[in-house]
Amino acid sequence: MPNYRRSNVAGATYFFTVVTHQRQPILCDGDVRLALREAIGVVRAELSFEIDAWVLMPDHLHAIWTLPEHDADFGKRWGEIKRYVSQQCGGRLNQTWRLSDSNIKRRESSVWQRRFWEHQVRDDADFERCINYAYYNPVKHGLVERVADWPHSTFHRYVKQGVYPLNWGEGLRVSDGHFGELD
Repeated sequence: MPNYRRSNVAGATYFFTVVTHQRQPILCDGDVRLALREAIGVVRAELSFEIDAWVLMPDHLHAIWTLPEHDADFGKRWGEIKRYVSQQCGGRLNQTWRLSDSNIKRRESSVWQRRFWEHQVRDDADFERCINYAYYNPVKHGLVERVADWPHSTFHRYVKQGVYPLNWGEGLRVSDGHFGELD
């Protein structure tokens, strides 16, 4: 069995990918988006963190967070967020036929995959690569033709702040090497 090792640097910035159970395309549904927004507010009130970027896709999300200087426990934050969403939307989404014996034993819902992927952002260039990867993801997956057309993204906040132009990403392809691989 693999020995998963997570980074645990207090105050660091992290890139996350969190996926729904069996890749169900539910995250853009209104009730799930609302529950996710509420969950983030509840968790941030108790366990602060900064959201540097966020892109919500139908079956997964990408987020970049910066944790407080004294704290490295992003796992607890994700656990609380996932639990809240599962409780709020479980009546509609918790389909026991989707659960394995292992899921049932661990008392998991059928909303989220058990694990998530995390990458500690190393420097400004890595941050830019991560955020660009996240923002371009809806185009990569064929959901929209332009980054600006995807409504479930903090990209629009960065456009308003003048960080990105509204037409950013047009004409780019992931294979062009503009994003690199995230490890």
